[in-house]
Amino acid sequence: MSYSPLVQQLMEAFRCLPGVGPKSAQRMTFSLLQHDRQGARSLAAALQQAAEAVGECRLCRNLTEAEVCPLCQSERRDGQVLCIVENPSDVQALEEATDFRGRYFVLKGRLSPLDGVGPAELGLDVLEQRLADGEVTELILAISPTVEGEATAQYVGEMARQAGVGVSRIAHGVPLGGDLEYVDAGTLSHAFAGRTSVG
Repeated sequence: MSYSPLVQQLMEAFRCLPGVGPKSAQRMTFSLLQHDRQGARSLAAALQQAAEAVGECRLCRNLTEAEVCPLCQSERRDGQVLCIVENPSDVQALEEATDFRGRYFVLKGRLSPLDGVGPAELGLDVLEQRLADGEVTELILAISPTVEGEATAQYVGEMARQAGVGVSRIAHGVPLGGDLEYVDAGTLSHAFAGRTSVG
């Protein structure tokens, strides 16, 4: 089926979003154009403004309109504890689910040489400088347990150890309330290997 050029252009624009295929893009396009023209205008204005004004914090690389984000500016945060995450969404997830009161550093990805993602693309030079400044005494790795995530955690952990900073990693494994018989083999193996002592 052929659509007008502008309708087709809008559908293609929606497809840049993760998880949005042709049918989802079509539904969003028709929904906005048939039922919510004001919503479409608001969306367009918000996207335009965010694309022009949102950058990254010079300290943690989180998304912000300011040079330094509110979390890095806050005097109520403990600058000695630094949590390394992959994405800005991870910061939000940890803020909502935990009582962590340290600061963050956002990698915006994982080491993946085949995809051209090396230390420079993850801002590890910025992290190295923060570690060298001497304020950070503990580094918490909150990185996904994928192959690339493991390589990234090893690399960052070694950087921290060379700077004399203690390193810990968040636990991975069996979900709270989960039954072992329903946990996949990889997760169960990882949880078993990373067991901790009790008592």
